[in-house]
Amino acid sequence: MASIRNFIESYPLLINIIWFLLFFTFLYILRRFILNRLYKRLKQSEHWYVTQKIASWLNNLILFIAFMFIFGRNLTGLSTTLGLAGAGVTYALREVIVSIAGWVAILFGDFFETGDRVLLGGITGDVVDIGVLRTTLMEVGEWVGGDQYTGRIVRVSNSYIFSSPVYNYAADFKFLWDEIMVPLRFNSNMNLAKTILLEVGHKHTTEYRAEAQNAWLNMKRRYKLENASLDNQVFLTFNDNWVEINLRYVVDYRQRRGVKDKLFSDILQRFKEESESIELASETIEIITNKES
Repeated sequence: MASIRNFIESYPLLINIIWFLLFFTFLYILRRFILNRLYKRLKQSEHWYVTQKIASWLNNLILFIAFMFIFGRNLTGLSTTLGLAGAGVTYALREVIVSIAGWVAILFGDFFETGDRVLLGGITGDVVDIGVLRTTLMEVGEWVGGDQYTGRIVRVSNSYIFSSPVYNYAADFKFLWDEIMVPLRFNSNMNLAKTILLEVGHKHTTEYRAEAQNAWLNMKRRYKLENASLDNQVFLTFNDNWVEINLRYVVDYRQRRGVKDKLFSDILQRFKEESESIELASETIEIITNKES
């Protein structure tokens, strides 16, 4: 026993390292055991991702506390040095510090969560991971002509939530008001065209109305909002070339392109059947030349 005591007193730093490694190993095995038990229950649930993140954060926090407790005596001499270097480190790492503050704000400020579609830092995409410094997005749009994935993973600094607007497509109300415009010639039957657009819109967007209505009522409980029509609407305007007939409708933000395709396909078919009463317009250019006498 005396030899062990002498060894401990002679090499205190080595003993602390051994204790820390043992604690690290124990904590790692415990975390893996708990996650493996929870995986069977949560693997088909959205809570599995959150559970992994929480387990990782708790693991790091406990390790930090254990490190300070075990090596606290060995770090007392560093306090003065760390204090003098603090100002320089803060300035050099200001972007990192702001990003960490952004991460805290995202977690507790209801900006967005994983699975939401957002426009952050000029990038539109679905949030697939929220890190301490960066938020990871699966990019949407860009060269793709619609709200569909490009295949690129984009990591955006969390500091952007303080310097630019954050657009969330899915927070509280996961629906969008979208519009399609059809140009018609002036001699077309506008009343018939309106009826066709409303019928086609009703056919392809009715499934969203009930859920959108409930979501909007929940929004009104939380925010000061005016009443907004969730019914399909048709509006007419015209310019020098044609009459513009617009169909306005509510759609799930993830189904926007698919629904628009169905609407245009049916509208073209119905207009073709009513070709004697409805004519699509196209831009015409009149060229006038001066004839020499």
